[in-house]
Amino acid sequence: MDYTAKLDDALARLHEEGRYRTFIDIERKNGQFPHATWRKTDGSEQPITVWCGNDYLGMGQNPVVLDAMHEAIKATGAGSGGTRNISGTTVYHKRLEAELADLHGKESALLFTSAYIANDATLSTLPRLFPGLIIYSDELNHASMIEGVRRNGGAKRIFKHNDVDDLRAKLEADDPAAPKLIAFESIYSMDGDFGPIEAICDLADEFGALTYIDEVHAVGMYGPRGAGVCERDRLMHRIDIINGTLAKAYGVMGGYIASSDKMCDAIRSYAPGFIFTTSIPPAVAAGAAASVAFLKTTEGQKLREQHQTQASILKLRLKGMGLPIIDHGSHIVPVIVGDPVHTKKLSDMLLDGYGIYVQPINFPTVPRGTERLRFTPSPVHGPNEMDKLVRAMDELWSHCALNRAELTG
Repeated sequence: MDYTAKLDDALARLHEEGRYRTFIDIERKNGQFPHATWRKTDGSEQPITVWCGNDYLGMGQNPVVLDAMHEAIKATGAGSGGTRNISGTTVYHKRLEAELADLHGKESALLFTSAYIANDATLSTLPRLFPGLIIYSDELNHASMIEGVRRNGGAKRIFKHNDVDDLRAKLEADDPAAPKLIAFESIYSMDGDFGPIEAICDLADEFGALTYIDEVHAVGMYGPRGAGVCERDRLMHRIDIINGTLAKAYGVMGGYIASSDKMCDAIRSYAPGFIFTTSIPPAVAAGAAASVAFLKTTEGQKLREQHQTQASILKLRLKGMGLPIIDHGSHIVPVIVGDPVHTKKLSDMLLDGYGIYVQPINFPTVPRGTERLRFTPSPVHGPNEMDKLVRAMDELWSHCALNRAELTG
């Protein structure tokens, strides 16, 4: 076996399809984000504006967060020193879990190194806790949820995206006595559409199913205290397990679930993805706790309102240019290009010619033929940044090599 040749073949296929992912080297500037520096491979540098980051509210540079992290580093040093079971549980971890439980109105919360691991570890463990469990999963759920459901060895049913009728049909077809769980998201990040939370909760009540929701792209962003869409819609009490992240709106790193004391205790005790992983550094936990606490306040609500305003303005201006954007009323602003090569080309031209960084989104993240640029405006994107982006998109979209008919047809 020529292993190197096999690797060459695998990578060549991605290049041929226009799906090869390139990572650009950027240096964020504290206090100046979304401005950053692009360090090119030839050693030169170029100032850029980041338009695709998930630090939605700029909390990664908020002094409240940074001060908490500096204080924790001085007090405890760098790492946690072990897994949660072996010396890796500190006052900072417990404080953060208490903040998260309070945020979601749950008895407990459980920290993971990322929301991906939280989804994977929890969903793959639940069938061990509930033998015979059937998991009903939305077909557009995040890869971490898909992986967790796939790995758990239990029964699964994939229902059509946001299709409550299809979900009902699948629930009706199964044994009424079998334990059941419905797994879905509040906001699907590639299209920016909302899950039918109340309707799914109604079905869960009717068929005796548990509910599991991924609020990763909503926590910090929606609701009077930033607990997500479930809080906004007053449905948190109807969700059994809430998954969230600390790496997007909260601007730090890590993931979690929030649920009952017994559910969190059982996952803590049975999930290998929790048991055998070194806990997040105390400084990260301290910064995340400060961010969660800040975004619960009226100042946090002001940031959420500013963010929604920015997203609305950008969508309105791009629509006015006739660009094919998807608008479901969330903060996500996807512009559909529909071809991986063209998407990458447009991304490269924005970066090279205008200093605008937006990463192309291709298959398998989105279905083939729906390749896109996904913009994430924030309160720290000012009028000048917005004007520059809109002008650049107008000019490039009308470019002879990237005209509207070619890109959308």
